[in-house]
Amino acid sequence: MSDYILAKQNGRTIPLEDKIFGISSRAKAMIAEKGADKVINATIGSLLDDEGKLVVLSSVVDTMKTLNPVDFADYAPIGGTPQFREAVKKAAFGSFQPSCFTEAVATPGGTGAIRNTISNYSRMGDKILTSDWHWAPYNTIAGELGRCIDTYPMFDENGMFHVNAFGEKVRELIAEQKSLVIILNTPAHNPTGYSLTLEDWSGVLNVLRGEAGKAESIVLLVDAAYIDFAGDEEEYRRFLPELEKLPENILPIIAYSLSKTYTLYGTRCGAMICMAQTAEVAAEFRRVCEFSSRGSWSNSAKLAQVILSKIYADEKLLKKVNEERAEYREMLIQRGRAFEEEARKAGLEIVPFDAGFFASIPCDNPDEISRKLEKEGLFIVPLAKGLRVSVASVSEAACRKIPAMVKKAMAE
Repeated sequence: MSDYILAKQNGRTIPLEDKIFGISSRAKAMIAEKGADKVINATIGSLLDDEGKLVVLSSVVDTMKTLNPVDFADYAPIGGTPQFREAVKKAAFGSFQPSCFTEAVATPGGTGAIRNTISNYSRMGDKILTSDWHWAPYNTIAGELGRCIDTYPMFDENGMFHVNAFGEKVRELIAEQKSLVIILNTPAHNPTGYSLTLEDWSGVLNVLRGEAGKAESIVLLVDAAYIDFAGDEEEYRRFLPELEKLPENILPIIAYSLSKTYTLYGTRCGAMICMAQTAEVAAEFRRVCEFSSRGSWSNSAKLAQVILSKIYADEKLLKKVNEERAEYREMLIQRGRAFEEEARKAGLEIVPFDAGFFASIPCDNPDEISRKLEKEGLFIVPLAKGLRVSVASVSEAACRKIPAMVKKAMAE
């Protein structure tokens, strides 16, 4: 019997509720019943302070307060305002100045960049490649567009990025479908917190160069949503110059989000930025991605575009924003280090972690462990291969409690 009444399934698997928001709702209900001191809600993908309040950069809020209504109430152009398109490239690239051909198209967050990339650079029925540990909505986005996600093991037996497995899967899919979209979520990968090293990048790009002659196209989408909370902004952008050293039929695209970097989650603003070897490919990128935007969400919200443009037009303001973010980034890094330290003490295996909003714990029965922990007042997210902990949404003290609680639940 069908689970649908009037809606059409169209090959999709649609759950009754979003898993993460469902767990978070149960956490909030327990907080209301038993008090906040009895509950650890490590499900939320936003940066919260130690009191559980959303971190919002005051320097960004002050900029917002200077705007006139016409600055944000009017429509933005489909691809974003000219000022925003230039500012977001500076935000994404940092001090690096690409010599290739770049174009930026505004999107509703990094999600919009992922959607437009899959829509324009793969065919119906294609497999989109990413690692086995990955952000679950990749599956939703691909499924909505008549594609699916295929994966390779992210880590080898030594806990290093599994470049050999990556290469095997790239070769397999190129032979099967001739073109390929690859999603690499780095630095500060969601959900593991891993960041590709320069050595990892060298391996990845060597694989792509080796397959370029056999492929119609390879599009490498770098989902860099967490890049400015990984650590030193310039250090974590050292891989970008390597993306210019690729054949013409390999197109790197950077998915950049203002949600985390500028604490503008609710404004739903980001961009997709291409790094093309020719002006023709860059022009095509802008044309097809703006077309897809028009056919889905139309315009992206203007408010965050104006805010970012103003920040990058004022060196003193930009410095103030960067310094304020750095303070919160240090808080986040300390939480991650505390979680790692306590995991070692508890003998709890975690997935290789570098930085970011999340850390993950491998296990064979994540749903069962998650249900056990809910009874103890700890709410974390079960994934296909383990458990995801949001170190961004809980205090350092809570980060120190969680590993022992998980280890105990796994041992019972």
